[in-house]
Amino acid sequence: MAHRWFPVTAAVTAALTAAAHVSAQPTATPTSHPTGARVQYPETKTVDQVDDYHGTRVADPYRWLEDLDAPTTADWVKAQNAVTFGYLAGIPGRDAIRTRLTEMWNYPRVSLPFREGGRLFFAKNSGLQRQSPYYMTTGRTPDDAALVLDPNAISADGAVALSRFNPDPTGRYVAYGLSEGGADWVTLHVKRLDSGADLADVVQWMRYSSPSWTKDGNGFFYTRYPEPPKEGGKTLSSASRDPEIYYHALGTPQSADVAVFRYAAEPTWGVSGVVSEDGRWLFASVGRGTDPENHLYAADLGDPKAPNVRAPLVPVDTTLAAAFSPVGVVGTTAYVLTNLDAPRYKVVAIDLTKPARANWRTVIPESRHTLENVSLVGGRLVAQWLADVKSEVTIHDLSGKSLGTLPLPGIGTLAGLSGREDSPELYYGFTSFLVPTTVFRYDLSTGRQETFFAPNVPFDPSPYETEQLFYTSKDGTRVPMFVVHKKGLARDGRNPTMLYAYGGFNVVQAPAFSASVIAWLEMGGVYASANLRGGGEYGEAWHQAGKLDRKQNVFDDFIAAAEYLIDRKYTSPDKLAIRGGSNGGLLVGAVMNQRPDLFAVAIPQVGVMDMLRYHKFSAGVFWVPEYGSSDDPHQFETLAKYSPLHNIKPGVCYPATLVTTADHDDRVVPGHSFKYAATLQKAQGCDRPTLIRIEAQGSHGYRPLDRTIAEQADLWAFAAKNLGVTVKFDHQRAMQ
Repeated sequence: MAHRWFPVTAAVTAALTAAAHVSAQPTATPTSHPTGARVQYPETKTVDQVDDYHGTRVADPYRWLEDLDAPTTADWVKAQNAVTFGYLAGIPGRDAIRTRLTEMWNYPRVSLPFREGGRLFFAKNSGLQRQSPYYMTTGRTPDDAALVLDPNAISADGAVALSRFNPDPTGRYVAYGLSEGGADWVTLHVKRLDSGADLADVVQWMRYSSPSWTKDGNGFFYTRYPEPPKEGGKTLSSASRDPEIYYHALGTPQSADVAVFRYAAEPTWGVSGVVSEDGRWLFASVGRGTDPENHLYAADLGDPKAPNVRAPLVPVDTTLAAAFSPVGVVGTTAYVLTNLDAPRYKVVAIDLTKPARANWRTVIPESRHTLENVSLVGGRLVAQWLADVKSEVTIHDLSGKSLGTLPLPGIGTLAGLSGREDSPELYYGFTSFLVPTTVFRYDLSTGRQETFFAPNVPFDPSPYETEQLFYTSKDGTRVPMFVVHKKGLARDGRNPTMLYAYGGFNVVQAPAFSASVIAWLEMGGVYASANLRGGGEYGEAWHQAGKLDRKQNVFDDFIAAAEYLIDRKYTSPDKLAIRGGSNGGLLVGAVMNQRPDLFAVAIPQVGVMDMLRYHKFSAGVFWVPEYGSSDDPHQFETLAKYSPLHNIKPGVCYPATLVTTADHDDRVVPGHSFKYAATLQKAQGCDRPTLIRIEAQGSHGYRPLDRTIAEQADLWAFAAKNLGVTVKFDHQRAMQ
C-alpha cells in the first residue's frame, strides 16, 4: 500500500521579447523535404498579446493556440499534420522500421500480478492487441485464467483507454476506469466478477488517484475534482484545484457520496486516500503538487466488516518536513517509508494511537543506497534499493533485522513488487535494456523461486552489450549514464546515437526493456540514457540539486553527457539525436536552445515548453514546487532564462526537430507544443526541418498499441533521415 506523492536581467528580457516579436507575422517558412523538395509550413496567424511580468513585457503572439476547441486551432492542427505526415511518408525505410517494430511487439506479455479476494489478477496482451485485457485465476500461474475485462471490446479503435482496474477485497466486484483518449479525467464503473454485468454505479471527475475499497466491499474512497467548464477547451486545460476525498457506497448515485476530506487551506494542493489491507485504517495524504513532502493523516474506521466511513482523520505528521508513505499496518503499528532526516529514505514504525514523533522508532535505517520502495509481505518488510541505478532487494523482519536478500536473476531493474501482508507469496518483475520484463514468484517462507511468466521476444540479445559509464558535469558532479550498442562497436565518431533523459520530479530513469530501443540497436544505432540530477537516483539530495533555481544543473548534465559521447568517439554532433518526454521534452527544448551546435536531431515529446504560463493549465499547478512560478518575481527570472518557448532566437540553425503531442493530453496541454512549434518554424535559420506531429485520440502517455508503433516508426525514420543514415534491413536486420 506504499504511496508516494505525485505526482530578469535586461539581456533575458531582450531575448524574451525579441523571440516573441520575431513571430509577429504569419509564418510560411520553407525547409528541406526528404524527396529534395522544400517544405512549405502552414501559415500561423499572430495576435497582439503582451503580458507584463513584474515590469517585463513579454509578447505571446500564438496565445490563440491555447484554445484547444476553437475551429481555428483545429484547422491549424490539421494543416500541420498534413505537412508532417507528408514529410514522413517520403522517408525511405519508414515502412521497414514500422514492420520490424510490429514484429518486435508481437509477443505475449503479462503485467505484474496481484492477489485480491482470493484471486490472482493480471493484464495480458497476446501481442498486438491495442490494449491489454485483464484476467483472473484462483491459482498462482497464468494458466487457465479467465477473462475479466477486455478494453478492446469497449473501444475497438482504442480511443477510450482502460485507466483503472481495482478489484474489491471480497472478490465480488472490480472498479474500472475509462478515459477518453487516455486523458487524466477518469469515469469509474463497477462490474460483478461472477456474472460480468455492470452495476448502475457511475463515478465521474476522478483524477490523479485510484479508488480504494473498504474491506467489506460495499464501497470505495476516491479523489474527485469539481466538474470543469466545457466551453473554450477548458475540460482538458482548466487548472486542477479543490480536490476532495469522497466515499461512494455501491448502489447509490454519485450525488449521495460522502465528502470525507478536503484541505481547504491550500486549494491547489493534491489529496488522496488509501485503505490499509486489514481494512481498519484510512490514510489521507496532502501534498504540494509533485514535491515528495506531504501531510499524513489516519482515520480509525473501526470494524472492517462495518467501517465508519465518517471517522475523523487525525494528523500523523503535518509539518511538511518530509515524505511519508504508509507501507502497511500490523495492529495499530503503521510502517512508513520516509525521508525525514534521511535523504535516501528509511522505514519508521508509528503507533497510530500515539502518533507523536517522539514515539517513532526506526526499523530500516538510511543506507548509502537509495531506498526506493518497501512492501509488507507475509509479515516481512521487503525493501527495494537502488545502488548506482541498479536494483537490490533485502528482506527484514518487523523489527528491521535482516533476513537475507532476494536472489535477482542478474544486474538490472526490479519492475515492481506485489504481495499481501497475510501471505508469504511475492511476485516481482525484472528487466534491463536487453532483457524483456520477466515475472517471478518467490515464497518468503521457503525461499523457493519460480518463473511466473517469461516472454519469448523475437530478438537475439547476444550481439549487444550495455555499459554503465560515469562522466563529469560542468560543476564537477559525477553523473551515471548507460550506453547500449553492438559488441565491438567502432569508436570512430560515426555511430548514429540517440541520447535520452528526464531529469526531474525525483523520477528514476532505470534500465528497462523497450521493443523500440531494440529496433534502434538493430538499425546500427547506439542508445544512451543519462541519469541527470533532478531525478531520484541518489535520493532527495539528487532531486533537490535539479529543481527551482538549480534547474540549469539538469541541462548542464545533459550537455555534458553529449560532450562525453562525442569526446569518446561514440558519435559526433552530426550523428547525435536527443529525445525526452514531458519534463524531458522541456529538457530537450532548453538544451537545443543553449547548444544547437551539439545535436543534429531533437525530439521533444509532450513537453512543458511555456514556463511562464504552464501553471495555469490542468496539472501544471502541481509542478510549482519543482519549477517555481512566474507569479514570483525571482522565480520569473529563473524560468525566463531557460523557458524553451521564450529562448528561441531567430536565425539560429537549430537541429532537425520533430515535436510530438496529442489532442487529449490534459497533463501537459498541447498548447505548449503548438506555440513552441509555431515559434521554432519562424525562427529556424537553416534548412533543417521543424515539424510537429499531433496524435488524435491520444494523451500524455497513452496510445493504442498500433498507434504507438506508428508513432515510434515515425520518430526513428525522422532521426535516421536527418542523421544521414540510409535505412536498410538485411536478414540480420542491421543498418548498413
